[in-house]
Amino acid sequence: MDNESLRNKLIALQSGDKIAFEDIYNHLKTPMYTIILRITRDRSLSEDILQEVFFKLYKSPPKPTIRKPRAYLFQMARNLAIDHVRKLPQYANWDSVENTVHLPLDDFSTKMDIDHAMKTLPLRECQIVSLHINGGLKFREISDMMDIPLGTVLWRYQKAITQLRSILSGGVT
Repeated sequence: MDNESLRNKLIALQSGDKIAFEDIYNHLKTPMYTIILRITRDRSLSEDILQEVFFKLYKSPPKPTIRKPRAYLFQMARNLAIDHVRKLPQYANWDSVENTVHLPLDDFSTKMDIDHAMKTLPLRECQIVSLHINGGLKFREISDMMDIPLGTVLWRYQKAITQLRSILSGGVT
């Protein structure tokens, strides 16, 4: 679902269209859950946060003037996940969350390999990779969302992908 069709669904949702909400939910639940889970590393908490995101969306859909509704919704999910993690006693300091990552996949051995590789990345690099691959966001949208320069996003993404390829091809962690 591109930004324009998502915007149309959000307009329909503002008019009370429950089918539009269901379409949005069905389209975005998996990539959003993946991003949330990478931040929280807790399936139950991630499910709760995902439901909170969609509850807030249902109760108060964003205005049609938002240029990039997809990025807006992923930002909302990311912010809620970070807020919940920050409230946990062991993560009271954001720096202690820096190396907390997770990646859900269907194939167990592949999941374990990628999970191990993703754990070597700092959280911001993990988020950039996840937002781009799982969320389908453009680097400019990620730059705006994370409030870091586009060049930094591209550099961190390239660095993360290189590190992941190295590890997954048998390189040292």
